[in-house]
Amino acid sequence: MDTVLIINGAEKTFGETRALDGASFELQRGECLALLGPNGAGKTTMARAITGRVQLEAGSLALLGVPLDGSPAAAEARRKLGLVPQEIALYPALTAEENLRAWGTFHGVAAADLDERVRWSLEWTGLANRSREQIKGFSGGMKRRLNIACGVLHRPEVVVLDEPTVGVDPQSRARIWEMLGELLGHGASLLMTTHQLDEAQQVCDRIVIIDNGRVIADGTLDELVDSTIGTGRRVALEIDGEIPAALGGGRFSPDGEGGVHCRVDDVAGELAGVLAEAAAAGARIADVRIEAPTLQAVFIHLTGRELRE
Repeated sequence: MDTVLIINGAEKTFGETRALDGASFELQRGECLALLGPNGAGKTTMARAITGRVQLEAGSLALLGVPLDGSPAAAEARRKLGLVPQEIALYPALTAEENLRAWGTFHGVAAADLDERVRWSLEWTGLANRSREQIKGFSGGMKRRLNIACGVLHRPEVVVLDEPTVGVDPQSRARIWEMLGELLGHGASLLMTTHQLDEAQQVCDRIVIIDNGRVIADGTLDELVDSTIGTGRRVALEIDGEIPAALGGGRFSPDGEGGVHCRVDDVAGELAGVLAEAAAAGARIADVRIEAPTLQAVFIHLTGRELRE
């Protein structure tokens, strides 16, 4: 793979707030990269800097090998960039088809290509049968899908998506991920911010975690797990009744839900001993869950905070 986007030492302040403090990372061609961080970590500022809506005070950006420095070459490179904002950027009084035509024109799609692009977009979003309805009556999920289509109608090589599935139902979320999978299949590279850690874990090739304007982790899920919480499994025991006092120390910790948990490195070799120790302490075990390391556990380990909308 080759690199399509380079962020190097990005810095930006707003008043007394340092939104970006030397953040650096790269996006590879054909990659789906999740940019994660607590609220106020700098994710949206980074997305806006890449798309030219925010001017960095220090550091550099390069898109498809072209420095994004305000030159005519940079402006031409940004024509190959797509943005899907978190805010719905649609015209409520227009139909789905009219919105697509308007955004296609804004993005410079040639008139000869516009009909085909609009037809493709309506099929891609599953909105072909609603194409002539004003979108003010659409559900949140329908608007989200149309919002994505308007951002990629010009077939960009690199797409920045800011919370593409926020506030939508599970069915629409699944449809959006199918749509994004098709973009990847056609060769696009995706950089997205998201609060959906489970989705980022399942779908994204690589994860960058940013906090206080700095990149604090960068890698695949396996790499982040290896470098933080380790590959051991979490064994959670649901206790019937009160937790015996004898389980209050040693290997077990309360989970806050009426049970206890511990970590093991070898499930096959250690599980029997865990259960025997709990039973010997007087615990009545109602259920056992063995949980693999998750992105959420890595995130909390690194930032100390839940990722909240």
